[in-house]
Amino acid sequence: MKIIVIATIVWLCCTINAASQTQTSIKGKVVEVPSEIFLKEVLIHIKNTNIFTKTNSNGEFSIENIPIGKQIIQISVEGFSSQNLPINLLENETYNLGTIFLYKAINKLEVTSIISLSDDDLLGDKDGSSDYIAGLFQSSKDTYLKAAAFNFGQAWFKVRGYDSSYGIISINGVEMNKLFDGRPQWSDWGGLNDAFRNQDFTNGLAPSSTTFGGILGSTNFSTRASDYQKVSKVSLSATNKSYTGRVMATYASGLNKNNWAFVVSGSRRIANEGYLEGTSYNAWAAFLAAEKKLNNNHSLNLTAFIAPNRRGKSSPNTQEVYDLKGYTYNAYWGNQEGDKRNSRMKEIMEPIVMLSHYYTNEKTSLKTTLAFQFGHIGNSRLGYFNAPNPDPTYWKYLPSSYLRFEDNLDYANAYLSEQEFLDNGQLNWKELYRVNVNNGNSLYYLYEDRVDDSQISFNSIVNTIFGENTQLNAGISYKNLTSKNYGNMLDLLGGNGFVDLDQYAENEAQQNDLNNPNRTVKVNDKFQYNYLINANETSAFSQLQFTKRNLDYFVGINLKNTSYQREGLYKNGTYSTNSFGKSEKLAFFNFSIKGGFTYKFTGRHLLNFNGAYISNAPTIRNTFSNSRVNNNITPDLTSEKIVTADLSYMFRSSKFQSRITTYFTKFSDAVETSFFFAEGLLGDQADFVNEIITGVDKKNIGIELSVDYQITSAIKLLGAAGFGQFTYDNNPQLYIQSESFTDENSNFGTAYLKNYHLSGTPQKAYSLGFEYRDPNFWWFQASTNFLSNNYLDISPLLRTDNFYTDTDSVPFVDDETGVEVTQEQVNSLLIQEKFDDAFLVNLVGGKSWLINHNYVGFFLGINNVFGEVFKTGGFEQSRNANYPELKQDKQLNKPIFGPKYWFGNNTSYYLNLYVRF
Repeated sequence: MKIIVIATIVWLCCTINAASQTQTSIKGKVVEVPSEIFLKEVLIHIKNTNIFTKTNSNGEFSIENIPIGKQIIQISVEGFSSQNLPINLLENETYNLGTIFLYKAINKLEVTSIISLSDDDLLGDKDGSSDYIAGLFQSSKDTYLKAAAFNFGQAWFKVRGYDSSYGIISINGVEMNKLFDGRPQWSDWGGLNDAFRNQDFTNGLAPSSTTFGGILGSTNFSTRASDYQKVSKVSLSATNKSYTGRVMATYASGLNKNNWAFVVSGSRRIANEGYLEGTSYNAWAAFLAAEKKLNNNHSLNLTAFIAPNRRGKSSPNTQEVYDLKGYTYNAYWGNQEGDKRNSRMKEIMEPIVMLSHYYTNEKTSLKTTLAFQFGHIGNSRLGYFNAPNPDPTYWKYLPSSYLRFEDNLDYANAYLSEQEFLDNGQLNWKELYRVNVNNGNSLYYLYEDRVDDSQISFNSIVNTIFGENTQLNAGISYKNLTSKNYGNMLDLLGGNGFVDLDQYAENEAQQNDLNNPNRTVKVNDKFQYNYLINANETSAFSQLQFTKRNLDYFVGINLKNTSYQREGLYKNGTYSTNSFGKSEKLAFFNFSIKGGFTYKFTGRHLLNFNGAYISNAPTIRNTFSNSRVNNNITPDLTSEKIVTADLSYMFRSSKFQSRITTYFTKFSDAVETSFFFAEGLLGDQADFVNEIITGVDKKNIGIELSVDYQITSAIKLLGAAGFGQFTYDNNPQLYIQSESFTDENSNFGTAYLKNYHLSGTPQKAYSLGFEYRDPNFWWFQASTNFLSNNYLDISPLLRTDNFYTDTDSVPFVDDETGVEVTQEQVNSLLIQEKFDDAFLVNLVGGKSWLINHNYVGFFLGINNVFGEVFKTGGFEQSRNANYPELKQDKQLNKPIFGPKYWFGNNTSYYLNLYVRF
């Protein structure tokens, strides 16, 4: 904390005492493409300063007395695509930018606004999309990163294999990554594509003016009202993805004569059923930004937005289920009085209000934002107590369950169960109501896992140039989170009430709250679990950037202090001594440093190197091993450490641009947690358990290639390739916690994970395509994409000694050989599944017309043109936790507890029609 205080004092001094600097100047001419007509009244603005001018009748401009160092020249005028030109300005020089060409705003503006925050891509769940990172790269101009976002993204591709938590998303400088799991909740601003168009993207470890950043890079959305181009726009969209229709409207006033600027935007997205069965979608969104320019140096900006979203989830399934019901099958819904009712609905409503102050002069810019976020996230599901499992894909209801024993193959019942599943195979809501009405109290019920968060955030960032060719970026931030977590009863399904008991426990341990035993729960009552999380995070970063004629380099540091505390509001029967009241208060201090340089051999040949040591505090999710029912802290808990470096060679010419990058990243001391039901624990025990893996090391290495070749003035060739290898790099410790496994016997020892592949992304990806831009304002792009080396998520529990040893710690005897199981037999049974390669063709194009000074246009994108069937992810089930049970299951023609998968969409489209006036 002393270090943070010192850093804060240094930062404050820099905001007050910006050193003197030398000035320079620029000039140039702006013309229209393709007519080359001079454009007058084009705004030329030096970003983050009050320095600007407009072009004259000949399209010419000049600006003097510009601060030296790295600057961004913003060029904009109504009806044309804006340009941001980065430039390094040296002292006492005049830079002639030559002729700058502006295109009519007919395509890319619309494409980005449609694709950038695609709801299919950014749902934010563990149903295959939680780690998706396309949104981070939506504004990148690099061909490889654009391919990663728009072409590879449909296969859940992760750049360099990084989780989305390693990229920083911020709005007006305030970080949006959740303290719970480190990931941004994109749905909080879903449907507000136009409102969140203004963004600054920094790739990887490159320096950012707003944050220290993450190893995946950073994106800062600016909602400063005066930064929006004056526009009125209405658009209509149709698609066959997560929603089927969208309407969106946006108005931006520009800065008026009274020095006010306003932006208003809203949207509606809806689907009775999306691409997958039973996945309804219902979302609204609203946005307001208002800025008052107080004088030439000070401005205040108020931002408020809300995006309530309610949608149906889809189930992962075994291959047996997909073979019977098809690849759009979803086990979570059933018919109720003619409607498809989904038992697993996700509801998000977390409005955010921000107040920002901007101070700029010729030397320094200072941005300070205070933000408040509140609201809730709910995930519903069916519960049951002492009643048959209502899941239509429960293993006992499938044909394979009748064919599991070689000496008792029941083909008759297998056939009958198959026909029943084919004819019905969905939730039977009517039967659930019937059972409850007959019983009185509810044996089946619908509830939600509810999180009510309220968070106050503060952030202040200074950017200043001092000395010769030196720029300082520094900032401080603070977050305070109060998170209420509880089970919430939604529907008793015809019953009179539900007794708050745990069906997996016995005797006193059944009580979810010993302070209120045998409590009858009604609709909207809290039950099962109820606790608070209080979290605080304070951080400060500082970064220096140096600009020379042939060499640019930077160095940055980040200091962060994080604390968590759980407060249990229920006294759980299983954990009666360690569930009620406050837990130990945990604090983590983290230090990170990064640096890099770019050496310019010539204007065309550049070499770039970046390196970093990063230390990240464990998230709330990983700190408390089972926060719903106890105060237990994850064993051996420590901060995650990351060592990473990348080296790039870049070539740039008027027609050809390319980049080749090699990278290395080593993760140490990570934590992974999961929950599941397992049999065969310590030989013959079965329980619903919490699995914790500590001290996890991972290694990500690879190469990236980007090629962009302008064949003619209208045709461009685009190529991208990524070759990666992402693996576990050690054998961590594994713990199991449940009613049966207490602290004394929870350590299951070493999990032998080293050299297994990390899951959740293709590790190799290739794209080749072209783009055609016609002078008559229509355009077309086609790409072919090949993705490979995507692997199934392995079960760590199956890779411990528990897997092949019996209750006496002696290896199992193989039923075929009659001798003890060998390591070769174990390895053969646990081979990691590699998914089939995927070949995807994507098409996209659009056209616009200028009618009475208004723009009318459309955009159409078609993904997976040939309807390729491909797996995007999946996981091994841990149900069969020992060698004999798993071997028996895998020998079946259709394993009962085989892996569960997610599949990508078949051919999908997105059509957007818009009017700008």
